[in-house]
Amino acid sequence: MNLQEYKPKVAISVGDINGIGCEVIVKALADKNILDFFTPVIFGSTKHLNFYKNQLKDESIQFFGINSPDKAVERKINVVNLWKEPAQMEFGNATELSGRLAFESLKAAAESVKNGECDVLVTAPINKKNIQSEAFNFPGHTEYLGEVWGGKPLMFLVTEMLKVSLVTQHIPLKDVASKISKENITEKVLALHESLKMDFGVRKPKIAVLGLNPHSGDNGLLGQEEQEIIIPAIQSLYEKGMLVFGPYAADSFFSPTNIETFDAVLGMYHDQALIPFKTLCFEDGVNYTASLPFVRTSPDHGVAYDIAGKGIADETSFREAIYTAVTIFQKRAEYKELTSNVLKHRELKPERER
Repeated sequence: MNLQEYKPKVAISVGDINGIGCEVIVKALADKNILDFFTPVIFGSTKHLNFYKNQLKDESIQFFGINSPDKAVERKINVVNLWKEPAQMEFGNATELSGRLAFESLKAAAESVKNGECDVLVTAPINKKNIQSEAFNFPGHTEYLGEVWGGKPLMFLVTEMLKVSLVTQHIPLKDVASKISKENITEKVLALHESLKMDFGVRKPKIAVLGLNPHSGDNGLLGQEEQEIIIPAIQSLYEKGMLVFGPYAADSFFSPTNIETFDAVLGMYHDQALIPFKTLCFEDGVNYTASLPFVRTSPDHGVAYDIAGKGIADETSFREAIYTAVTIFQKRAEYKELTSNVLKHRELKPERER
């Protein structure tokens, strides 16, 4: 593959049609220069997308309807029309129809990547409640893709400035402490370390680990998890040659100096890491699902029912999600080529020189 010339096919799922998904998709693709870098393949309906095209009053936006993703054409906004229903959108409402269509789009887009028809997946936001069905019984995209693609997905929120991940993901706060273990922390750090090398080109990743309790337990006064679980996990990884440090108190960690020092941060639970991330990086933050055989990204926001259909949604995060997916795809290909050449070199090296 010539990475300089190859334009990856980006499969795009439309999410909940009653949210802002279709709007940010159309706005992100409205700039024709963006098509110089990849070929979009949207899984949904031109009828829904045309609503937002008309809202933008931009006649230069043209959708190219295709029957299957392998028919996608470069420099076109390709749309695989999955359903023929009229554009029955009820903005701001979590309807059964919008949940069903969200799953149909996600399923088809994910399959296109798994089958090699597209290269990466970018998902617009879903409503985690109305998408539930016998076919989709998962907390969200991350867990679903782990099932259909295989692997242990790692939720990784990324920008150029800051990257954060989690030991526990979508679970109630009352269950967090019981899910923290040396094995879980070790597994997450190893996955982070590998992703930073393979997906972001970091040669020697430096990872910060947050504590669970206030002030990282204050030497056991405010909780034993740091002393009994988190510190032993960090020490074990450090002894293996990994640059892993902590545990750091979450309330004072996210300073400019610390953010610049570390390549990634591992938090213990959802809000601990995502509140500072979304506060600092909301507009350009990207949700990346690492440790899977294929690349998936999404914008760092939800369905935003409160502004759906009003034409005021900001497409920045969705555009960044596309660029990030394309960049990671290229980085993975470079990493594969680099490590493959190293192995070949070792195999060909004369025995006396080994």
